Amino acid sequence: MAAETATAAAGNAGGASGSGRGGLMGFLFVHETDEYPTTGKRTGYLLLAVLATIILYYTYYTQTGVTPNILRYYHMTFAFYVGIVIVSNLIGAFASLPASMTDRLGRSNVVIYGLLIVGLIVAVWIPNAGSEWSFATAVSALGLVEGAILVATPALVRDFSPQLGTMGRASAMGFWTIGPVAGSLITSIVATHTLAHFVDWQSQFIISGVTSLVVFVICLFLMKDLSSRLRDQLMVSAQDQLLVEAKARGVSEEAVLAATEKPWSQILKWDLVGSAAGIAIFLLVYYAAAGFFTIFYSTTFKNADGSYFSVTQANGLNVWFWGADALALIVLGVLSDRLRVRKPFMLIGSFGAIAMLIVFLLQANHIHTGYYTLATIEVFLAIFLSMVFAPWMASYTETVEAKNPALVGTGLALWGWVLRVVVGISFIFLPIVINSVNPVVDNQPYATAAIQQFLAQHPASVAFAQEHAAFLGVLNEPANKPVVAALAADPSGANIAAAEKALGAATFGELVKYQTQLKTLVVPYETQLNYLAAHATQLTALQNAVAKSPKQWQNWFWVCVGGMVLFIPTIFLAKGRWSPKKAKEDEDEHDREVARELAQLTGAGV
Repeated sequence: MAAETATAAAGNAGGASGSGRGGLMGFLFVHETDEYPTTGKRTGYLLLAVLATIILYYTYYTQTGVTPNILRYYHMTFAFYVGIVIVSNLIGAFASLPASMTDRLGRSNVVIYGLLIVGLIVAVWIPNAGSEWSFATAVSALGLVEGAILVATPALVRDFSPQLGTMGRASAMGFWTIGPVAGSLITSIVATHTLAHFVDWQSQFIISGVTSLVVFVICLFLMKDLSSRLRDQLMVSAQDQLLVEAKARGVSEEAVLAATEKPWSQILKWDLVGSAAGIAIFLLVYYAAAGFFTIFYSTTFKNADGSYFSVTQANGLNVWFWGADALALIVLGVLSDRLRVRKPFMLIGSFGAIAMLIVFLLQANHIHTGYYTLATIEVFLAIFLSMVFAPWMASYTETVEAKNPALVGTGLALWGWVLRVVVGISFIFLPIVINSVNPVVDNQPYATAAIQQFLAQHPASVAFAQEHAAFLGVLNEPANKPVVAALAADPSGANIAAAEKALGAATFGELVKYQTQLKTLVVPYETQLNYLAAHATQLTALQNAVAKSPKQWQNWFWVCVGGMVLFIPTIFLAKGRWSPKKAKEDEDEHDREVARELAQLTGAGV
């Protein structure tokens, strides 16, 4: 009888939740499922959430693949560009807070319609932005959407991933983290292979925006949320499914609402705040990579012929970094689940990341560091960053669940807010620390590959021309050039007298004194030296900025090293064991408790 009553109640609850699911409005806005999906379906939903995250971040990071082009197109200062990044991050921070309502309202609509909004902004608004202010407004609007998505997508991944198992929490969060990483990777790959074929940088935004609209349609048809009765419960392993579903059938609407009452008073605890702040400062280097590696490479490092790395080459280096990061996130997430621990990965990864970042920043002392040397260092840096972040995401959501599994969205909103505020504030100081970017970007076009090669191969000619610029300027005056040419062709008495009269005794004396240097160092390279003289102001500004650039970038990366060091103590705030053996014992005890509780529910007639 009890079983029949429970079944009827479940049917009524299902009918209540299912009402309004029909018709167009149901198709557009109701995407819940009342059954915990099987392994195959669960994996599919996880992969769809990851796909949506990848595309959303691809659109968000599209600008990073063409930053130098944008600066030149709008005649934008680097400080203004960084200001856009700061405003976008701060707007995203405060968009994270209302996204905590996904604990009550579900996650999928935020993701689905986020794809639609982002696609329209990126495919239509940004390519047609006629001024730097219009561009800034569009990017800030992107930040608003991204801040909400930063909460909704990992919460959705958490809902479909138990803490342990074949697709456990660290594995699932590793896949989720591929979203931001693969977004940057795709940005670099697309830019590397298409910038040479399209004349303008706007093409990159059209490509990513259209991609977002396509994925929006896919998610509209296929993306699902767990019902609040299911997502509000804790699943340690896949074996908990029967118990979770049995409990969900007895959960009333009032109980669901009660579980999410006063959410911030339950979540604003020192361990969660400290942990969120710790990872935020640890990730300063990640945000430097996502936002500024392209411009760092293309304004600091040179090829063997003296030319700067092109935007395409810089994006190629980004492909190495983000590719290694994406692969490592999966492998290390799976390994963390297999060993059932998070903290050892975070600690080892922190020390490794600190060491590799120091090696990386020191390369700026050697502007001719080889392309593949940089790529190798990047790969190891990415691996250690992944060793920290995938286990941290798992550990953080597990710490939130230990307080209240119904408030994971609120816990992630706290993290998203802290992360964006820390990044936004830190980037306020970036253009102060690094003020050499604009002189390099603005004046790079004057330092053509041919001129760079000439400067490298003929330093004596350049030095002589710079030292005797006034003298050579007199010789190059239109009135004097025929006289000098006639004297060079036939140094007869008449020509000598004419040259001395035209040039003046002092200049004629220098002409006689330096006739050998003129023949060997100046005349053969007259075209190149005239170009250098005509663009002396621009090339001097470039030279001065280049001299400053490595040290300034190094200063910022040392700040990032400091953030990694400060992160280490916060590892101890996280929930979880250090020992895989102890973690296995905890899992075995949990399985026994689940079996006992399920037996009691079954015995009660459920």
